[in-house]
Amino acid sequence: MYAAAKEKYFQWIVLKKKLAVLDQDDKLLDFMIKNAELRYKNNLGKISAYYKAKASLGNIESMRVMLENELNQKRISLNTLMSRDKALRFDIDTSYALNDYSSVTFDSTTFMTARSDLKAIDKDIQVAGLQQELEKAKLKPEFGVRFDHMFGFGGLPMQYSLMGMVKLPMAKWSSKSSKANVISLQWKIESLNDQKQSLINEASGLATGMLSEIQSRQKQIRLYEDKIIPALRKNFQTVQLAYENNTEELFELYDAWETLNMTQLQYLDQLQQLLVMQAELERVLEIR
Repeated sequence: MYAAAKEKYFQWIVLKKKLAVLDQDDKLLDFMIKNAELRYKNNLGKISAYYKAKASLGNIESMRVMLENELNQKRISLNTLMSRDKALRFDIDTSYALNDYSSVTFDSTTFMTARSDLKAIDKDIQVAGLQQELEKAKLKPEFGVRFDHMFGFGGLPMQYSLMGMVKLPMAKWSSKSSKANVISLQWKIESLNDQKQSLINEASGLATGMLSEIQSRQKQIRLYEDKIIPALRKNFQTVQLAYENNTEELFELYDAWETLNMTQLQYLDQLQQLLVMQAELERVLEIR
């Protein structure tokens, strides 16, 4: 449930970021359309990309409707996980952190101290071991001592009784049953140990693969943030300035915007995948 809540929360964050990009796109396209109409009326520019900008503006509105619906779905899912009214409206803090797991070692100790299912298997192994000791005890003689005393009444002396007892497992069917139970419990213990080791191996392989993928996506995210998006934004600003000075056409401005917009949305998709993968790794490690 914690992992599911984190996943919905991260997806909600990215949806809000995408809506912010659409708000910016809406303003830029509106500027292009109005400027192109003005230039065309005054015979100062071509109208080649005008209708593409109009179509893109419609696509932006369509995408906004879709993203807002997805956002509402995340809100409903989080309300469900918190056992609240599904229609209850609330907003979230959009701050997040990209965690560094490079120092984490995925050995058996890491999973044994973190995962509840492995702890449960350990408890089952302990219970089976105690049951096995009980069955072994049934194969051994049982010794006991009983001491009684009784007060004397009417001048009678005190009475004492001391009795020693021994119980021998004489019946063959009884000893065979206990021996069979001991062997059966030993097989159960070995089976539980194999199950535990299988879960550790599976979780270790899954976590190691996730860590490698997370590190790769973190590098991609840094490239988007440090190089790709800043360069494309600078290119758009340069073309926009040239367009405002009548040295570039609307087509070049639209092309620069389209490339920047598509790259920004790709970056947010990569960010969402990274955050969801981080939540999945924390589920495997049972980190809350």
